[in-house]
Amino acid sequence: MADSTSSRIYTKTGDAGDTGLFDGTRVQKSDARVDAYGEVDELSACLGLARAHLTAQPDMVDLLNGIQTTLFAVGARLADPSHRISERVGKALLSESHVTALEQRIDQFELEVPPLRRFILAGGSEAGATLHLARAVCRRAERRVVSLGSGAVDPVVIVYLNRLSDLLFVMARVANVRAGVAEIEW
Repeated sequence: MADSTSSRIYTKTGDAGDTGLFDGTRVQKSDARVDAYGEVDELSACLGLARAHLTAQPDMVDLLNGIQTTLFAVGARLADPSHRISERVGKALLSESHVTALEQRIDQFELEVPPLRRFILAGGSEAGATLHLARAVCRRAERRVVSLGSGAVDPVVIVYLNRLSDLLFVMARVANVRAGVAEIEW
């Protein structure tokens, strides 16, 4: 039988308010880098909620599953100030191809919605409203990452988050169109 302490979720190593980064550095949990990857984690949780509202739309569910996987890579890169994680862990790879894939999905989804003439209010169906919330959280995560400063992260991380927020906006619109819920213009 396995030692019961080896399967516990709590380690007590952060009880003093600090945490470890991938390079072994200990920082306060209020550190800007920890805040940035915490925002990415919150974004992933929002996408999980959106998936729960999209069960009748497997194309969106599959897409969000893949994005959540990529967000783990983004978080890993943010937790690695030495920029070595992607050399050691293939799952932490993030490249321009990830950005291109988002752009292709944006282009595909935009075919399903009418062109924007005005700003629209966030909301609509449960799925649409949740995707709008995820978009706002994504923008906040992007701002946190940018606030780390030039050279603190690979620029593709910022580009990915920027493009992801665009995709989430378009997905919210598509979810509302598919649900038959009209957008409210401002």
